[in-house]
Amino acid sequence: MENFWQYWGRLEYNFHPPISAPILAQLSEPVRDPVAVFLIILAIMLVAPLLFERLKMPGIIGLILAGVVVGPHGLGLLARDRTIELLGTVGLLFLMFLGGLETSLDDLKRNADKSVVFGLATFCLPMIIGTGAMLSIGFSPLASILVASCLASHTLVALPVLGKLGIMRSQPVMATLGATLITNVLALLVLAIIVKADQGRLTASFWLLLIPSLAIYTFATLWGIPRLGRWFFRRFGHDESAEFIFVLAALFVASYIAGLIEIEPIVGAFLAGVAITSLVPQLSPLMNRIQFIGNTLFVPFFLISVGMLVDPLILVKEPRGIMVAVVILIAELVSKFLAAWGPGKLFGWKFPSVMVMFGMSMAQAASTLAAITVALKINLVDELTVNGIIVMILVTCVASPLITARWGSKVSLEATEVKEVEKSRLSAVGDTFSVSDRILVPVANPNTEDNLLQLALILAKSGGGTLLPLHIISDQTRPIPSGAKVRQEQLLAKAEMVAHAAVTSVETIGRVDNSIGMGIVRSAEERNATLIVCGWKGYSTYQENFFGGMIDMVVRLATIPVLITRFPQPLKNTQRILFVVGEIDMTSWAFRETFSLAQSLSGELKATLQVLQVLWDQKPRASGLELTGVNGQVPVEQIRGNFVAKLSQFLKVDDLVIVMASSHRLGQPTLGKDPETIARLHQQTSLLIVHFPT
Repeated sequence: MENFWQYWGRLEYNFHPPISAPILAQLSEPVRDPVAVFLIILAIMLVAPLLFERLKMPGIIGLILAGVVVGPHGLGLLARDRTIELLGTVGLLFLMFLGGLETSLDDLKRNADKSVVFGLATFCLPMIIGTGAMLSIGFSPLASILVASCLASHTLVALPVLGKLGIMRSQPVMATLGATLITNVLALLVLAIIVKADQGRLTASFWLLLIPSLAIYTFATLWGIPRLGRWFFRRFGHDESAEFIFVLAALFVASYIAGLIEIEPIVGAFLAGVAITSLVPQLSPLMNRIQFIGNTLFVPFFLISVGMLVDPLILVKEPRGIMVAVVILIAELVSKFLAAWGPGKLFGWKFPSVMVMFGMSMAQAASTLAAITVALKINLVDELTVNGIIVMILVTCVASPLITARWGSKVSLEATEVKEVEKSRLSAVGDTFSVSDRILVPVANPNTEDNLLQLALILAKSGGGTLLPLHIISDQTRPIPSGAKVRQEQLLAKAEMVAHAAVTSVETIGRVDNSIGMGIVRSAEERNATLIVCGWKGYSTYQENFFGGMIDMVVRLATIPVLITRFPQPLKNTQRILFVVGEIDMTSWAFRETFSLAQSLSGELKATLQVLQVLWDQKPRASGLELTGVNGQVPVEQIRGNFVAKLSQFLKVDDLVIVMASSHRLGQPTLGKDPETIARLHQQTSLLIVHFPT
């Protein structure tokens, strides 16, 4: 064999391959043609996840292993050049940004004490155990602490499993969601400190600069981006491309500024995601566009580039590589289990709940890959450590969904038993808006109807329903203008495109009718709609009060619920939802449905929900809300006096007020006097009126 290599070396420009290089990588040069390089990467993005998902394994593993195969330590098809590094860096920042989008500050508010306890436990124990384990096998103190910080963070790979099991609202899951924010931020902070220490710049001046600059930067990011975003969406919210570019700009500006103040850019990317998540509804086309671009293009680039760092032969050639991988894996599993077991016992949770916490928090991917990539770039760790981390990622990403599914099913059964015990209370308020199966929404102007369409999309997608965009051409004047049909097709095509962008079922309806109002009612009956969503200018003329306008006709003739909306502000800018009620029957079906609607919108818009009951008399008495089970779920405040006057004291610009339509008399607005008075006095406040057929 040695003579063969010597002979081959003379033929190949006296090239003698080192023992550590794979044979196939030496027989060919890496592909340099940009088109061919991109084609290979696209093929990997297409084939690798599909193959591994068929094997019941996360697609992330397939992308990393594919990077190993085509990289310089595998077949040598691709070189990890500046182009791959650039795209990998973009993917790294996008990965951390997506992680921030999944983490809301509200997660800490719910079960805050449990989130803090578990968050500190799942950070401190891996730091202690991981540091000790790495020191025991000869790692330097800085390298040991950095590897331990990789173990402390976690990625919620098993989150889709929880949705399928229906336990997203269980206490162990909510505690883990809140703990994710705590442990990931602390782990990234440790990374920033270790990098400075390795560079010899961890001085007193660094600490004096780091703490104030980090505090100011974090406050500016979490406070400034949402406010700037609300202003931008208010001014340019009709332009979908501008919205997406703004989100990208916020991501990279926050990352760049983090680098300027000597904090790792991935910290800025994560905080940008946390800051901007309140502006992007979970089921909106913008969120779908962000996740689609990130998960299908940028993040796979990063995962492939990480795989290209791995040299699998090190584990064979260097027995110490196997030892490093085993030590890292054992330290991670033991520390994460103890971190879940201790708080679980403290909170009195059963063993299945503890295992769900362990299964969710054991997976390593986003933050771990980010940290180890930065550490390798500054030569703080070597390839042995990177390979050990990759082995841990592969094992935990496979085990996490399996463990979560195995024990989560038992938590699901426990949750079902609890629901049966509290059935009377929960049935009083309901969990979902039950009439969002087929939602009819008239569209007339692509700019003014954007919020109307977004609301209908959120309700349709959250309920797994179908959107029915409707445009009606009036034939009262003959002949119908030639451009009317063209405009109808354009408006319906636009609505259909928006629905498809949000991955929502859609059926467009084009109609010619002698009455817009009757056309809406007839279309709702013909297409078996369960809900109508209409826009409203905010007032009624005297003529409309006596003879009825379009909204009046729909409200009076519709046999299904109608949502009448007025949005002077972009829907995505909503920060608080005020569900305002008067002296009504709190146990009625109409109240339960309206409260469920408010809950649903609060969750999708990431806005706080508050119930406000306004009573006329001054006598102290029970509000009736306690009977519905509202108390304990959302803040409830009871005030007495004039309905509109008292409500005006609470209103802010970015509020969404939800009221129930009241009865009317001849010569008064069909929706009642209060909604119109609110709309006239507070022209910049969004209003949603719910009308149920009698």
